[in-house]
Amino acid sequence: MKLRDIAHSRTGDKGNVSTISVIAHREADYPVLVSHVTAARVASLFAGIGAGSVTRYELPLVGALNFVVTGSLGGGVTRSLALDAHGKGLSSALLDMDLPPSSGPDGTV
Repeated sequence: MKLRDIAHSRTGDKGNVSTISVIAHREADYPVLVSHVTAARVASLFAGIGAGSVTRYELPLVGALNFVVTGSLGGGVTRSLALDAHGKGLSSALLDMDLPPSSGPDGTV
């Protein structure tokens, strides 16, 4: 199962820092996000682009996680040579993260 099966995302960027929110489609899916979408997994996912630290903030009242990813935008929108210098592409990559098959709220895919 992919993360996109149970969540959607919003992003923002400021300079060389990207913020990526992952929002559960259903309230019952939020605990799956908390368990499986960790700062360590996000940092590992973005290690290839030279991302620095990843800090995760939990927002249980809205069923979301917010990740602040430093060094992820190649110097920022006006300095980067990347095709997509904004954080929008990062959210798509994050939503492609694999989750264990039994991660659904009812234990099924």
